[in-house]
Order: sequence, then C-alpha cells, then structure tokens
Amino acid sequence: MLKKDRKYYRIGEVSRIVGVESHVLRFWEKEFKQIRPRRVSGQRLYRKQDLETIQLIKQLLYNEGFTIAGARKQLESLQRSRQARVGSGQTGADSKCQILEEIRRELSEIRQILLS
Repeated sequence: MLKKDRKYYRIGEVSRIVGVESHVLRFWEKEFKQIRPRRVSGQRLYRKQDLETIQLIKQLLYNEGFTIAGARKQLESLQRSRQARVGSGQTGADSKCQILEEIRRELSEIRQILLS
C-alpha cells in the first residue's frame, strides 16, 4: 500500500506493492525506458509515477498477454498520445472528455492490478 507522505520507495517495497520479484523490476528497467529510478548510495529509489508505470507494465504483460516488445510499443504509444494532447494545447470539451476517459481507464486498470 502506498503511503501518502512518501516521495520515494526502495526496490523491496516496490516489489511487495506491485507483486513481482526485485530481479523482475531490475530486468524491466533495462527493457522499458519509462522506468528510471533514482540511485542514491547504490539504492534504487522509485517515485509514485514509476510505480504506476510498473503496475501498467505488469498489467500488459501478465493480464493482457503482451510480449515485452508489445508492451514497450503500447507504453510508447500512450506516452506519444499524452504528449500530443499536451503539445497541441487542446482545451476543448472533447479533448477534456478524452483525457478524463483515459484517466478513468488507467485508474480502473490500476485498481484491477491492486485487487488481483
């Protein structure tokens, strides 16, 4: 469970929260450029954003059956679509609805991961 006042989590804590072994997290760091923990005195320190990304990767790999390459492409596609919306400065009601719908979908996926 995430603690609200924490900015960083160690690899063991992330392992318990997400439900994968530490060596899997280290492997995913090599495979997915979106995961970049901070390193302080040899310790990997993950942000909440990293945890969300890791949970999404786990969802794609374990529940949706993506390969590593497929999950990587899916994450890159999501990242590009977010950047395109932000970069284009879309502020209309349609784009806000799309953003909210994507957030709802991602939160639902994260909820499923946490409940499983």
